[in-house]
Parts: sequence; C-alpha cells; structure tokens
Amino acid sequence: QVQVVESGGGLVQPGGSLRLSCAASGSIFSIYIMGWYRQAPGKERELVAAITSDGTTNYADSVKGRFTITGDNAKNTVYLQMNSLKPEDTAVYYCRLTTHRHYWGQGTQVTVSS
Repeated sequence: QVQVVESGGGLVQPGGSLRLSCAASGSIFSIYIMGWYRQAPGKERELVAAITSDGTTNYADSVKGRFTITGDNAKNTVYLQMNSLKPEDTAVYYCRLTTHRHYWGQGTQVTVSS
C-alpha cells in the first residue's frame, strides 16, 4: 500500500524559514507528481507547489520567489523549503502523491506568528 507522510511543520516568526518533507512508500510508479497543498481555517485547500518525476516544478503565485520544491527520486521524498514566511502562510500543509490515483498525507501544521 502507498503511504505519504509529511514532517517538518511548526511555529516560526514572520520572516523565518521552515523545511517540510514528504516521504512516499509502497508501490510507486516511475512517473508521478508530488505536490504540496495548504488549507487555512475557513478557506479551501490550495496548491502551493508541485514537482513531477522528471523535475518540472510549478508554484502558486503567492509563494513564487519564497518557496522551493525539490525532489529526491531515490528516496521518493520531496521537500518544500519555505523562506520569508508570512502570517498568511499559516495553514495545515498536505502532501499529495499522484500516480494512477491521489494519495494524501495526514498534514502538518505551519504557524507563522510573532
């Protein structure tokens, strides 16, 4: 069975940095997309960044220039480096693996506050 596990969330001050990790295990196809989504209270879940198995990346306009998504195919792991964090980045961050279907992680809380 495929499992997706996030880690790395926490509390950080505005302007600070965090790195999230997402590890996938199980039967994973060689062609896939892994994405980071976030959901703030009272808001819909939105795409933050995504990376394909060939390294193509995509970012939400709100995080361009501040967040970087990278992948390690050998470890089936993707990372989201978040710099210059703002209070509006506060949300639960979810990782999603897409192969022939979607697999979601349990989410990790990111809180940006002074």
